[in-house]
Amino acid sequence: MSVIAELTIPGDDFGLGRTLEVDSGILIELESMVPMGENAIPFFWVYNSQRDTFTALLDDQEFIDDIREIDALDGKTLYALEWKAETDKLFKGIQQQDAQVLSATGTPHRWEFELRFPTHEALSEFQRYCVHEDIALNVARIYNPTRPDGGPWFGLTPVQRETLLLAIDRGYYAIPRQCTTLELADELGVSDQAVTERLRRAIATLVSNTIQFSSFDM
Repeated sequence: MSVIAELTIPGDDFGLGRTLEVDSGILIELESMVPMGENAIPFFWVYNSQRDTFTALLDDQEFIDDIREIDALDGKTLYALEWKAETDKLFKGIQQQDAQVLSATGTPHRWEFELRFPTHEALSEFQRYCVHEDIALNVARIYNPTRPDGGPWFGLTPVQRETLLLAIDRGYYAIPRQCTTLELADELGVSDQAVTERLRRAIATLVSNTIQFSSFDM
């Protein structure tokens, strides 16, 4: 049975957090992590930051191979980051337990994660791993997304729910299709790729927490 954990971690306790610890005034929100070969490329929004200053500071970070600006809207900028993920002990532990990053929001000093683990045992192993690697993990809440009282929207994040509901309302899943991901992206103020990734992950999450779970339970 899958389990979702909401937790906080100091920014200087893991590689990506230290890498992005460049400006005390910024807020970072993970949009998605797209597999690219052996690595996962993070797409993330950066709020309240001067774009040129932010990218210039990251150019000197040893864990970063490349950073690209994807989109900009209303004081926030979407970046794609190519980095040496294998050097980050936190994400290594997440990968070892087959966990999924549902959401991540960070400041230079603290990050809040929402992770889904395949079992309670996997979560426990992850906690032991973090202790061994000196990662100061603080678990704020644990819940089972398949229970009616276990958390909202069957494990969907707020942005996934918003995007999926808009897609249904605008007829994206109608036959014939009444809108495109480009039109949804314009309305949401994000990139076409971000909309596609949100919908993909939203559907995968709903299947995992509803019909797929039910089939295992019979």
